[in-house]
Amino acid sequence: MKNRLFFLLLMLFSIRAMAQVDLTWKDLANISYTEKYFAAYDSNFLYPRFSDEISNLEGKEVSISGYFLDMDPNGQLFILSKNPLASCFFCGNGGPETAVELQFKTRPDFKTDDIVLITGKLKLNKDDVEHFNYILTDCSGFRIK
Repeated sequence: MKNRLFFLLLMLFSIRAMAQVDLTWKDLANISYTEKYFAAYDSNFLYPRFSDEISNLEGKEVSISGYFLDMDPNGQLFILSKNPLASCFFCGNGGPETAVELQFKTRPDFKTDDIVLITGKLKLNKDDVEHFNYILTDCSGFRIK
């Protein structure tokens, strides 16, 4: 009987350890920036310094909810935003930490400003100014509203 109980407890802890982590926008806001010069653009960009808590989640499956933004008419750039399109990062409401680049396996069936829950593997981007600081790869998701 003790062996069965031990095995059951071990299974429960193992399942919990493999589950995705639920992120909030407050979690992503725990970031600092310094300016860094990028010769390819002959310009300074904000270079992120991620918190230890976020750095420890890199490569792990996470979930976060927000506003879906389809930013490219060809369907190549999808963003999850803390705010709807009319008040998103690109409109000056918030910094880069209020938007996450989404990379789906297949094109999602969401419309701009749908409120969605997205799950994917967290990638932290420090050096590629062509992409967002936070990227979710292998994304899946569903509409909340």
